[in-house]
Amino acid sequence: MLFIAVDDEAYMLDEIAEALHSVRPKDEILTFSSPITALEAIREQMVDAAFLDIQMGGMTGIDLAIQMKRLQPDIHIIFVTGYQEYAVQAYQIHATGYLLKPISEGDIARELTFIYGDEPKQKFRVQTFGGFELFVNEKPVKFDRSKAKELLAFLIDKKGTGTTTAEAYAALFEDADGSSSGKSYFRNIVRSLKTTLKNVGAGCILLRDFNRLAVDPKVLDCDYYRFLDGDPIAINHFRDDYLPQYSWAELQNAALHFFKE
Repeated sequence: MLFIAVDDEAYMLDEIAEALHSVRPKDEILTFSSPITALEAIREQMVDAAFLDIQMGGMTGIDLAIQMKRLQPDIHIIFVTGYQEYAVQAYQIHATGYLLKPISEGDIARELTFIYGDEPKQKFRVQTFGGFELFVNEKPVKFDRSKAKELLAFLIDKKGTGTTTAEAYAALFEDADGSSSGKSYFRNIVRSLKTTLKNVGAGCILLRDFNRLAVDPKVLDCDYYRFLDGDPIAINHFRDDYLPQYSWAELQNAALHFFKE
């Protein structure tokens, strides 16, 4: 999942971020001291929940929340403020939560548990040999866009190494010209992938910052990764068929062939 925190006071922003990291260590947390910058960021990526101060320079947290809701209606807004008098306004715009400063890890944990419940333990299995599939608790995941599925395969091929959106775009669209319409389409692919993973409880697989994408190998049971670790079962299952549907994987398929020999 992706959470953001917005506060123009640096020490408070650090406090919120530290509490979020402690409560949800596997999730991504982005921090912003400027409401304008935060708003620009959510135009580019889907955000699960935003923790917002209310009194900030340039734009109030209430106004920021309204604009965020216009861009992403399903975003959860939790206000973190030193003032009680804004509570009515907060709930008028359907805020999910309202925390009074100073906050604690327990406060953050209660809000997130209220939103998402206790985190279930999910099993994420990735098949790269014989065709690419992602399974959550042994159920295959259906992707709305084939290119979103291919993007996930590309990131898994990178084994957790971050790749820029430009690199991923070039790999998935070999004849791409880098036009603004193409880049806009690619952003939709990224959003589709994030939405699909989130909907099946696999949001923790995807790691993101402003311009880089990666997967978290630690949460994946992947035949490719086990092959590289020398697992004899995975090595035996490889039949020169690593991600066969994707041309950009051909070189790595050849490398695995020589590795097995």
